[in-house]
Amino acid sequence: MDDLFTGQMERRAPLADRMRPRNLDEFLGQTHIVGPGRLLRRAIMADRLTSSIFYGPPGCGKTTLASIIASSTASAFAKLNAVTSGVADVREVIKAAENRLKLYGQSTYLLLDECHRWSKSQSDSILPAIEKGIIKFIGSTTENPMIAMTPALVSRCRLFEFRHLTTEEVKEGLRRALSDAERGFGAMKVEMEEAALDHIASVANGDVRSALNALELAVLTTAPAADGAVHVDLAVAEESIQRRVIQCDESYFYDMLSAFCKSLRGSDSDAALAWFARLIEAGVDPRIIVRRLIAHASEDVGMAAPGAMEQAVAAGHALEMVGLPEARLSLAQAIIYICEAAKSNSVVMAMEGAFADAKQDRHDPVPVHLQDAHYAGAGKLGAGKGYLYPHDFPGHYVRQAYAPLADQGKTYYVPSDQGFEKRIRELKAYRAALAGEEKPKA
Repeated sequence: MDDLFTGQMERRAPLADRMRPRNLDEFLGQTHIVGPGRLLRRAIMADRLTSSIFYGPPGCGKTTLASIIASSTASAFAKLNAVTSGVADVREVIKAAENRLKLYGQSTYLLLDECHRWSKSQSDSILPAIEKGIIKFIGSTTENPMIAMTPALVSRCRLFEFRHLTTEEVKEGLRRALSDAERGFGAMKVEMEEAALDHIASVANGDVRSALNALELAVLTTAPAADGAVHVDLAVAEESIQRRVIQCDESYFYDMLSAFCKSLRGSDSDAALAWFARLIEAGVDPRIIVRRLIAHASEDVGMAAPGAMEQAVAAGHALEMVGLPEARLSLAQAIIYICEAAKSNSVVMAMEGAFADAKQDRHDPVPVHLQDAHYAGAGKLGAGKGYLYPHDFPGHYVRQAYAPLADQGKTYYVPSDQGFEKRIRELKAYRAALAGEEKPKA
């Protein structure tokens, strides 16, 4: 039974914590997994939930649903946080769960918040207990478990993806807080404009916790009017939640960066600028953007528009010299140039071909005519003998073997018909014609 002090703590808890749904009927959103007839809802109601991982953005109900499971199951329930718990804590939970199962036949759920923060050794310590059915594991994380967690643990769990709440679902959470006399502001006289409600719900960006925090700030910092009511208008709402909450966990960051890179390759400057802006607004290091621009200047543009590399490197210099926000212009200019430039992947294809052959680890001797002949006695060894000096020939070109012996006759770089590479193709054809007409000097 809760004591007086526990009651005081609950009353002073943040609004978002007080308004946490207590059962599935109060639970907001995630109808794709806990809606009527859905697998997760059926498993919870039948108390047959197996080891699971809940993953998704902050404020969408992962921990809340775990709490609902804890209150509705006949099993015991233990909770750890991956940030503060270690292997010793896990062993203690497993030992208690094993005793409980042997003595009373009672199962145990273990809820682990921030489960992606567990090391491999911590994750491995729990595997035998999961396999033997000693515990049922419920992990909660904002990261993509396929990327951030050990495959051994993930393979033993059912994955449930949580999504951002819709604006209407967030508004429903706000209305409940305004009307709930026990846990929310229902006992107070609060009049909230619909525009203010819309603004908070929209700017919260699917995070009901952020929305409730903004509502609490708006209500508690606004003095009652002459009629005794707390009036929350749009101006108060704007002050309470001043900017849209941009979610950028590790998984979402890589997804956004992937979308940005594919927009560069796909020649869509509008899309690339949109992802660039979102990455910067989310607090991403702009040097990451520069590194991708430099890479794509060669990977997707290459010799079709050599100026792309100049733009990318110049944007990097501008970032170092003037910083943000001014360098956003230079970065945007490089992004637009790379997007709108002619595209060719001939550089990357040439590089991959050459490196694939180099990895065969052949130690072919350098052809004699290409060997260094600048040291004393080189002539006696024959170094450089037979080398043809290109500038002695028409067009400053002469055909001779330059490649390693094993790679002679191979073609790595094949210019496309895009942009500047059209001229390169013409020049290569001209040189081939020269080689067919001219006889090298003896």
